[in-house]
Formats: sequence, structure tokens, C-alpha cells
Amino acid sequence: MVKTTAPTATAVATATEVVLPGVVEPDGLTVRHRPAPAPGPGRVLLAMEATGVSFAEQQMRRGKYFDQPPFPFVPGYDLVGRVVATGPGVDPALVGGRFAALTKTGGWASHVAVAAADLVPVPESVASADAETLVVNGVTAWQMLHRTAQVRAGDTVVVLGANGGVGSALAQLARIAGARVLGTASPRHHDALRRLGVTPVDYRDPELYARLRALAPDGVRAVFDHVGGEGIVESFRLLAPGGTLVSYGTASTRDVAGSSKAPVLKLFARLALWQALPNSRHAHFYNIWAGRRRADAFRARLRTDLEQVFALLADGSLTAQVAARVPLSRAAEALRLAESGTVAGKVVLVPDAAVPRGDASGT
Repeated sequence: MVKTTAPTATAVATATEVVLPGVVEPDGLTVRHRPAPAPGPGRVLLAMEATGVSFAEQQMRRGKYFDQPPFPFVPGYDLVGRVVATGPGVDPALVGGRFAALTKTGGWASHVAVAAADLVPVPESVASADAETLVVNGVTAWQMLHRTAQVRAGDTVVVLGANGGVGSALAQLARIAGARVLGTASPRHHDALRRLGVTPVDYRDPELYARLRALAPDGVRAVFDHVGGEGIVESFRLLAPGGTLVSYGTASTRDVAGSSKAPVLKLFARLALWQALPNSRHAHFYNIWAGRRRADAFRARLRTDLEQVFALLADGSLTAQVAARVPLSRAAEALRLAESGTVAGKVVLVPDAAVPRGDASGT
């Protein structure tokens, strides 16, 4: 591990963080400055080098994430940063090391205190923004592909939204595993998907599912569906005997007014029914936090899986899909861009000094 000279907790006087004050448009985000948190027992202070804009934050700003905290709070599902201070009971040798952490909230800040047990080392050969794109997205994709659907070489899978953060990771990991990938996306992203070895299909095509069935007339081994809604029925119908539907979101209801829980509960009921039917097909909802009550096992599984993802990134097998690098103080711009549906990959927030003034697109 590379060691660097790092400030102590008292030397880091001020932290910058982005606050979500309520159900607001992206411009309603506020930036505030406060004393940097001191790491408590078992915790470290990370100086953020990259954090991301995921679909969770898009739902949270609408008040529609299933178990989000009460407003106001600091969003930020994950981050990559260097340890600048350690709390009681933590090895001081961690200072200077670069790590990833899954936070659910709190990542959109210049300095974040996290449990030392939640740290996953990031290879020094990998850029922080690149690693960030594969923290929540990479471990989500890895676990859905290998732990839930158990995809193998020679299988055919369907990835809805294959140009997105999770979708692009899924598509690449499935190809690395030797699977054939059919991926839905806007036509503007089709050439990029072809370069990843994916067969693209226009997600807006009114005959979308007929086209997917034509490409895999015997059915597919797995469908990865983040859309939910009524289309989930068609996703289930694409499965071959023994196939698995993995649902991991309800993007179709993102902008629908009303309860945030109702669409999720309806989806859960549907999946449970399909899973119970004696038809040899399987249906699951993937939740990255499942099993967290058994903290040690949860952390070990997360660390093992994310280290494998980082290893593939480090050796060039996996390509980071960075849609844009945006300064933390311009988080509103980053959120608008992520919600626009025009980008491929993940929008990444970085410290203001890491992006030249006027440039929010370099990767």
C-alpha cells in the first residue's frame, strides 16, 4: 500500500458537503461548510477523491427511495477516498491508504467518516473516478450476475438499460463470463454497446420484447430489469426454463406521483408469486443491503466481490464507464446530467480542485 503524508483530524478544519433539503429540483441542493467530522471508535476519516450520482439519489430527491432517511440529509451512496485520520481502535497505518466504501448516504462531501470495517482497498493503478463507477454499480452487477442468476459461459442474458451505470457493468461482466448479451438502450448508445460486445436493441421500440424473443427464440438464462412496472411481466416471459429474472429497481415509476412504497410492494408480491409457481423459472429482487444484520458475513461478501471487480478493472478486462467528472460544488449540474438519460455510464463528483474551471466532462 502506498503511504502519503496526511493531515491529522485536527488539521482538516472544514468539510464541504451537499445537502438534500427536501423534495426539490436539482437546483434546490445546497452546499454547506462545517467542521470536519472527527472519526469515532472503529472509524476513519476519508478525504473524498470521487463519489457518484446513482439512481438512488434521483429517487431520494423525489422522496421515493424505499428507505431513505428524513430530510434534510447528505446524499451519496458510495465513495473512493484516502484515509486522513483514524479513530480509537483503528490501525494508524491505514492513513494514506486509498479505499472504497459503500455508505448509502453521506458520500457527497469532501470528508466522510466511515467504519474502518467497511473499507475496501482500491488498487493504486486505478484512477479514483474509474474505481468509483464500480463501487455500488460493480458489486451490484457482480452479485446479480454470479450470486443470484449464476450466469455461465454460453448463456444468453438480457440487460435492460445496458448503457447505464449498473447496466454497462453487467454487460461487461457477463461478456467476461462468456455470456451473450442483449442490451436495451437508446440508438445513440448502440455503437458503444457493440464495442463492448453487446447486441443492442432500441428500448423505445414498440416491438421491443418481440425483437428480444426473435434474437433468443428459446428464451434467455437471465433478465436484469431495473425498470419494473408492467413491463416486468414481459421480462419474465423472456426466460427459458430454469432462467432467472433479477429485478433491482422501479425506474418506470421515478416520476410518478404518490407513494414510494406502493410500486415496490406490488413488485415484491409479483416476484414472490412467480418464484412460488412450479414453472422452473425464478424471480428475485436484488437488494445490495440484504443480509446486513449479519455484519461480518455481509462485509466479507462485499469485500470479496468488489475486490474481484477492482482486479478486472486493474488488469484492463473491465472498462470504467465515466460519463462525466463534475466538481462537488456543482452537484446540481451533475444530478441534472445523470437524470437526463443522455449519458452512458456514471456521472462522478470529484473535489473542486480536481477539475479545471469550466470543465465538467473530462474522464
